[in-house]
Amino acid sequence: MKVVEPNQLSEYVGKALGESEWFLIDQARINAFADATLDHQFIHVNPEQAKMTPFGSTIAHGYLTVSLLPYLQTSIDGLVVPKGLKMGMNYGFDKLRFMAPVKVGKRIRARATLMEATERKPGQWLFKLECTVDIEGEDKPALIAEWLVMYFV
Repeated sequence: MKVVEPNQLSEYVGKALGESEWFLIDQARINAFADATLDHQFIHVNPEQAKMTPFGSTIAHGYLTVSLLPYLQTSIDGLVVPKGLKMGMNYGFDKLRFMAPVKVGKRIRARATLMEATERKPGQWLFKLECTVDIEGEDKPALIAEWLVMYFV
């Protein structure tokens, strides 16, 4: 993670910030997410039934994949934050598209590009990041999102 002076943030707009480390999506994580969200649809939690579907196995919930963005972004070396950062918080999404399912046993990673960095109020920076979550060995990404994060300095 790079810490930069707020007046330097514009230099990073439009630039790829890097990619995270790969992260394994296993059945235990999918089951835990199903328990937390009460979404126990068979395609997520029943390997035997899921074998009969076009996917051939269980798949991660789309929202599980999205929920991992905060974790994945921590290992993006080129991620920039304003100097004096006190905290950051999820501000939502301008766009979110699920492109391909993440099958159990696959690894994912996030790639990010800084689209905008806007000072909303003194000491409050709103970042818009284009985030793509890749699936190892797949041509299509799991998702593409325009993620909004508010940083407080």
